[in-house]
Amino acid sequence: MNRFVKVLVLAAAVTALVGESAVAAPASPASAPAAAKCTKQWRVTGKKVAVRMPQNNQPVASPDSPVVRYLYRGDIVTSCVEAIARTQSGPAYRKCGRGGHVWRIVRGGQVPATCLERV
Repeated sequence: MNRFVKVLVLAAAVTALVGESAVAAPASPASAPAAAKCTKQWRVTGKKVAVRMPQNNQPVASPDSPVVRYLYRGDIVTSCVEAIARTQSGPAYRKCGRGGHVWRIVRGGQVPATCLERV
């Protein structure tokens, strides 16, 4: 108890000298920096590209995952996140004339990165 009182007196003295609380207060949510908004845009290069949703809560789609919607050549999509498909050997998919492992995450699902180009 005696030590606790000494610590409180010391904290009060530091507060009086510095003018700020010596006890660390949690940062308020208003002072936290806002999350950066995703602005990376990609143009679809394939003729008709499927947006696929991974099955059974898997993190990465596969070529036989269910199709949510289609994108067409020239469409612009926003994506800042990619999913990497791991395989034993060879590419995870062959789409838009090339094989690859990277899926771009877009609104509604995932698209093969080989079918997109950065705008």
